[in-house]
Amino acid sequence: MVAGALGPRRGGPHPARRTFQALRIAVNRELEELAVSLPRAAAVLAPGGRVVAISYHSLEDRIVKRFLSGEPSLDVLTKKPLVPSRSEAERNHRARSAKLRAADRREAT
Repeated sequence: MVAGALGPRRGGPHPARRTFQALRIAVNRELEELAVSLPRAAAVLAPGGRVVAISYHSLEDRIVKRFLSGEPSLDVLTKKPLVPSRSEAERNHRARSAKLRAADRREAT
């Protein structure tokens, strides 16, 4: 049905992939859970502790980026996200869209 609405496929992933991804994100409340979990993770970090997040699409990455850069108790370690190399993405197809961001908890003063 999704493919019929979007027209014929010209290579690449199936057109319904994004539709099902959007449904999964909405049903599981993934973005809301991420937004709640990041402050909780930062709150339990000991000074010098590290929080690391891997996001798989831009909506998640935006939440992680804004949280890490806006949290005064954290020092961002990744100015730009770490992404898989071309060879890693070829070996592990699921890694192709992964972005890793990290931050350290500041030492207590």
